[in-house]
Amino acid sequence: MSGAVLSAGTAAAMMFGVFFGLMALRVPVAFCLGLACLPIMLIEPHLSPSILVQETFNAYNSFILLAVPFFLLTANLMNIGGITDRLMRLARAMVGHFPGGLAQINVVLSFFFAGISGSSTADAASQSKVFIEAQRKEGYDDSFSVAITAVSAVLAVIIPPSILMIVWGGVLSVSIGALFLAGVVPGLLIAGVQMATVHAYAKLRGYPTYPRATLRELGKALFVSVPALTTPFIIIGGKLFGWFTATESACIAVLYAGALSLLVYREMDMKGLWEALLDSGRLAAVALFCVGTASAFGWLLAYYEIPKVLLAGVEAWGLGPVGVGLFIAAVFLITGCFLDAIPAIIIVGSILQPLTVSAGIDPVQFAMIGIVSLAFGLVTPPYGLCLMIACSVAGMRMADALKDTFIMLMPMLAVLLLIIVWPAVVLFLPSLVSPEFLN
Repeated sequence: MSGAVLSAGTAAAMMFGVFFGLMALRVPVAFCLGLACLPIMLIEPHLSPSILVQETFNAYNSFILLAVPFFLLTANLMNIGGITDRLMRLARAMVGHFPGGLAQINVVLSFFFAGISGSSTADAASQSKVFIEAQRKEGYDDSFSVAITAVSAVLAVIIPPSILMIVWGGVLSVSIGALFLAGVVPGLLIAGVQMATVHAYAKLRGYPTYPRATLRELGKALFVSVPALTTPFIIIGGKLFGWFTATESACIAVLYAGALSLLVYREMDMKGLWEALLDSGRLAAVALFCVGTASAFGWLLAYYEIPKVLLAGVEAWGLGPVGVGLFIAAVFLITGCFLDAIPAIIIVGSILQPLTVSAGIDPVQFAMIGIVSLAFGLVTPPYGLCLMIACSVAGMRMADALKDTFIMLMPMLAVLLLIIVWPAVVLFLPSLVSPEFLN
């Protein structure tokens, strides 16, 4: 930035000022990020608006990001092709007899769905249509039904194959295989605490349960679900064993889900396939447009060395690994309330990465702290996209569901603290299966 007209502080104030000002006017986030770059590029003689276009398209020139639309398409093929129905039958046979049976099924189905789709918004949309009205008929409170549906949907960004893991690995040069392995234990822990929370609610409010399934019923449900449950093993196993890359695994997932829907379960016709393609295209366009403008915004931050200025004071605090982990979690928790996870990774993740290096935090642990923290933003206002989807389906105001939502987030916060304090929670599987993934 030698010869720059603006100082780092002035440039940062202008960029973030324009960004938050446009957000207050309810301009879409992707446009906010791009428009916040324009004043600087017009003022600075060494820059021009054409750089915004150039950096945006440079971000799209990424083989890894091709995985995003393919995983979204996998999720849509699952819903249309009847795969979700089979998984729901298995979940009911497994946990339907637990207190709050239908809500327990909701959590377990989200866990299964997460291992295939990688998209929380796709999970929230499909689960809301299936569960909210059903729980209402069985006497569950609307606020509880909305809260558990939205909160369980965030498992899709924590359990592999997560779209956020793919973006994080591509942008910050972290092994995607290591991230896939690192997400397994936190995902299991979060699903476990969500089920425990449902158990407590069911006992306090007297929510109904189902009769225990017989071994024969469980066996039948497992048999019809095996083809669907094989999908995450193909995706993750193929990546770990070097059979194909993350993007190629996403393509394999699409082909496999399509074959199940068209040839095995035979519940999807060509019209359904066309609808799945259109819906996936719309969702992918929104997500990837955010990636492009966020990358341009991040490039401008790097041009003025703004991350170095912002972190200079923090490094002087001498926080240590746990203190830095807590600081990172706090930053991502706050950012996730206002910003979509993908641009947050590109901008905030890039800013905080040097701090983690100086504190001696493993890149995989840093990634999992960031991803789990950003998962909270999917159900916390004002952004709260998963909560917004669930409330829209239920026909209720977001404010009416906040109490139960925040109660359900408390155990999840304990899991996040465990990841920060005890790195082995996320590093155990990567170090056991493929130590070469860790730096």
